[in-house]
Amino acid sequence: MTDTLPRTEGRVPYKGHSTWYQIVGEGEEPGRLPLLCLHGGPGGTHDYMESMAGLANAGRRVIFYDQLGCGHSKLPGPNPDMWTVELFVEEVAVIRDALGLDELHILGQSWGGMLGMEYALTQPSGVASLLVCDSPASMEQWVSEANRLRADLPPDVQNTLLKHEQAGTTDDPEYLAAAEEFNNRHVCRVPHSPGVARSFEQLEGNEVYLTMNGPSEFHCIGSLRTWNIIDRLAEITIPTLVISGRYDEATPLIAGTIRDNIPGAQWVLFEESSHMPHEEEPERFHQVVGDFLAAHDPGA
Repeated sequence: MTDTLPRTEGRVPYKGHSTWYQIVGEGEEPGRLPLLCLHGGPGGTHDYMESMAGLANAGRRVIFYDQLGCGHSKLPGPNPDMWTVELFVEEVAVIRDALGLDELHILGQSWGGMLGMEYALTQPSGVASLLVCDSPASMEQWVSEANRLRADLPPDVQNTLLKHEQAGTTDDPEYLAAAEEFNNRHVCRVPHSPGVARSFEQLEGNEVYLTMNGPSEFHCIGSLRTWNIIDRLAEITIPTLVISGRYDEATPLIAGTIRDNIPGAQWVLFEESSHMPHEEEPERFHQVVGDFLAAHDPGA
């Protein structure tokens, strides 16, 4: 049914460049609000979230965009000094204003959830709910948990990772293959859909990812390495749903930290998922998210 919904694409001027967006659906049924989706990375693309377009079947538009420097919004480089949290927080506001999203829900996945929380801390008006999917509130906690998960990898895989990290050769195919062992356990445990595959392909070597994160999910040496908003989560007053998977690199400790510090936040743990419940348990994901959105629509 999603394939029959109209899709509109366009570009929003931003920082002397432009941000690409796609809108699924034509408008909202009475009492519904649109959903703005923030993709992960940083440096990823919207493609791996494409299945979320199905949420438009409930009578609301679903809006995707590729953040500046990513996918359809990629820039000629290099531009390493551009990539800051503040740039991407401002971009959310620019997209909202350009598309007339005065009232909406916001869903952020992985880095997108970090971005969603940062945006919520600006105290924006008109945000009916916030969904934080598979995200940390502290990169130090994230790295600590990633290292704990990494310790369960086979010894030869651990040795390969460490060898290349110490040598500074994290672009070596041997390192990338070893990192894939971690990804298969804690990022996506099911065969990759075309959208997920496209996002992974575009993330490899992306300047935003390398600048802000680093060469892999567990070797964070970029500008985000000390990012931590745990002490500020109590300032978020938007109704919040936290989502994570049992095998997620955003471990139960990470998800629980967000749930415990945002007043009134709820948390749903997907028992058969890692970092992408929307791909690993899609039917339940759509049910959980759809119910939460409906409960916080103006018509609820």
